[in-house]
Amino acid sequence: MQSYFAIFALTVLSAAFLAGCGSNANSATVSNANNQPAIVDVTTTQAVVKPIPTYIEATGNLASDAQTDVAPAVSGKIAEVNFDIGSYVNQGDVLVRLDSRDAAIRLDQARAQVEQQRKAAGQAEAGVDQAIANLRQTQARLGVKDGEVFQIRDFSQVKSITAQLDLAEKELRRAERLLETGDVSRAIYDQRKSQRDSLLGQLDEARSNAAVAIKAIDTARSSVDTARAAAASARAAIGPLEAQVAAAQKAVTDTSIRAPISGYVSEKVADVGEYISPSTPNSKIATIVRTSTLRLRIDVPEASVGKIATGQGISLQTTAYPDRNFAGTVARISPSVNTTARTLVVEAEVQNSEGLLKPGQFATVRITQSKPEQAVMIPAKAVKTVGDSNSVFVIKDGAAREQFVQLGLLENDLIQVKSGVIEGDQVAVGNLAALTDGVLVRQ
Repeated sequence: MQSYFAIFALTVLSAAFLAGCGSNANSATVSNANNQPAIVDVTTTQAVVKPIPTYIEATGNLASDAQTDVAPAVSGKIAEVNFDIGSYVNQGDVLVRLDSRDAAIRLDQARAQVEQQRKAAGQAEAGVDQAIANLRQTQARLGVKDGEVFQIRDFSQVKSITAQLDLAEKELRRAERLLETGDVSRAIYDQRKSQRDSLLGQLDEARSNAAVAIKAIDTARSSVDTARAAAASARAAIGPLEAQVAAAQKAVTDTSIRAPISGYVSEKVADVGEYISPSTPNSKIATIVRTSTLRLRIDVPEASVGKIATGQGISLQTTAYPDRNFAGTVARISPSVNTTARTLVVEAEVQNSEGLLKPGQFATVRITQSKPEQAVMIPAKAVKTVGDSNSVFVIKDGAAREQFVQLGLLENDLIQVKSGVIEGDQVAVGNLAALTDGVLVRQ
């Protein structure tokens, strides 16, 4: 199979060569008066064998490395559009701005609620401090420390009166014995009993006071617990309100719709004044394609599947740039062969920093093989191209013999000859326009 690359190059070379050769009469020796045959002056070179890279030839299609549809995250009226079809945008650029006034108002309200709740939490914390101070004062009056369990019998007044009551009870019992023996008067006995009864009343009062004091401590402790619970509740309420602020802030931020990737805008669906919403079907405002690196999807014939591996270099040509090769690398290989086309899909990555290649273009591809092959090479200018036929003039025994050839790889100014020429053949490289099959030549 003749190489696409070689045929194009030879067509250009042959056309240029034939245009510059001029008339046969300028280069041929005209028959003399004795009708001697014409002799054409030519320059020749020898066909040589040299190693050349080997390739698998295939076809492929270019696609973008990444493509994304840009859609709004919030509803709103479009206030500003900063792009158009074909525009190049960087990741993070603002493509569209929505009217953000309502979102800004909601953000201010949310912030005000957070600030109000923080003040309430501060007041609740102050209430905790005051409740703790009241508890300390109550404990100090009763001589109770934190963690202590206060009993009525431990109340100082109760202790004092209880001691007095014990003594009064002893005095009363002694008076009773003496009264029976007649050693004391009835009046003394009644006095002792009156003192005992008075102390009983005082003890009941002291115990009542102690119970009130204990209740005061319990109340103070309960106030502390209540204040702490109120403060905790106030602090806890701040979190949800701060979440509302974050949501409101995001809503404001989302009114600026930014480019998620760098690339070219391939589609624009946004105009100033339109109302857009993420809940609307097909709500996209633009499509961005990244073209700095392209993916080349190559259809490799089944017979060549075993010659493909990731990391192999490839070169490609497109009809838009027939005189230029673009390089790439095999990056991904499909795990299965297409059962209908009997081809394997291979993906190569092609750098496209100049932006010359476009997604969707068709390409002719060569996948470089690691092992070179020996090939018969001749100068490309030795090939004569007429239509789809390629031929060379092999010089043998002083005459030019036209040989039709099958061409292969073009390497710089040399081209591979797959058939028609062998190593060592002398081929004409100059004055081809004056040559015909069998004409005599002089080197």
